[in-house]
Amino acid sequence: MLPGEFVAFIAALMAVNALGVDLMLPALADIGRQLGVTTANHRQWIITAYMLGFGAGQLVYGPLADRFGRRPILLVTLLGFVAASIFAASSQTFAALLGARVLQGLMSASTRVLAVAIVRDQFSGRQMARTLSVAQMIFFLVPIMAPTLGQLLLVTLGPWRYIFYALACFAAFVLAWSFIRLGETLPVERRRALSLHTLAHAYRLTLTNRFSLGYAVAASMTFGGIIAFVSSAQQIFVDEFGAGDRFTYLFAACAFSMGIASFANSRLVERLGTRLISQAAVLALIALSVAHIAVILSGVETLWSYMAFQALSMTCIGLCGSNFGAMAMEPVGQIAGTASSIQGFITSVGAVIVGSLIGQSYNGTTLPLAIGYLGIGLAVLTVVLVVEQGKLFHARQAA
Repeated sequence: MLPGEFVAFIAALMAVNALGVDLMLPALADIGRQLGVTTANHRQWIITAYMLGFGAGQLVYGPLADRFGRRPILLVTLLGFVAASIFAASSQTFAALLGARVLQGLMSASTRVLAVAIVRDQFSGRQMARTLSVAQMIFFLVPIMAPTLGQLLLVTLGPWRYIFYALACFAAFVLAWSFIRLGETLPVERRRALSLHTLAHAYRLTLTNRFSLGYAVAASMTFGGIIAFVSSAQQIFVDEFGAGDRFTYLFAACAFSMGIASFANSRLVERLGTRLISQAAVLALIALSVAHIAVILSGVETLWSYMAFQALSMTCIGLCGSNFGAMAMEPVGQIAGTASSIQGFITSVGAVIVGSLIGQSYNGTTLPLAIGYLGIGLAVLTVVLVVEQGKLFHARQAA
């Protein structure tokens, strides 16, 4: 692939997962009504069930990709995602839908592992962070457009089940693109035997390196902030602020801020470094959260104040994501597939826990989300201080 096509392909691969999360947001209320979900917060499990499967599946694909190569694992799992999407579309009970969502997550987990591993096969350090940022800039257009696209599908086609058929079609498109254009990025001589000894060695390297483990944990917390927002967005915009049909546009505006953050990061990271940008963003997230809590407690919170604080907070989170990921991968490039799967598991499952705790605490106000973001910022700052041994805003080679 040419460089431009390579970045677009990585973005499309990431978009399979993003669509799996965001495309059905406008349909959550319809799904709940048709499948007999009586508690509004329980609709959030449509998102979190997917993320649980997404997190668990990542433990499998890294070792398989290090042994058999990236391409065959990707082709098989994309085909599995198509099948799981069709299963979700035909679900007749909420339990069956949740099962299908877990299966979707299990299949799409490969897209996260392999996207990072394929990029790491080609690049390292700040160049890797820049490539991921450019891909994520394109990728973030998906959550901006996905709810609107989902709403369009509901308006034009009717039943929410067509949303899952649309997911199947997009995954089939990426599958065809992979089959026709993706070459194997892992040479035979760099493949690792699939054995308990090699797995134990890879796990030990990944989990005992403080940068690998620490920044994976930090990424899980910031990703948890995204899940908390996505899970409760429909309730906040529609139920609390009465946004109605404007929900998709308001959601897109907040998501757009993450795209801007990734674009800025792609332009600045090679000059300023991953540490300076991500650490400044964490401190800004803490300050924003304190200010937002003060606004809420003073009783002057409005839709527009919430939008402003949420967009700025998402900008901070966007400046953390790819940089934390690049720093976590940097010391374990020789086992990129397995390391990516372990880090992905930590990031995704940790994010589900953090996001669910915040999302399920929704009480009809934005206060739980603001407090949750403050907690995330403080926890991430603590982790960064431990990883960097108490030093902020200092540079390391290739960082």
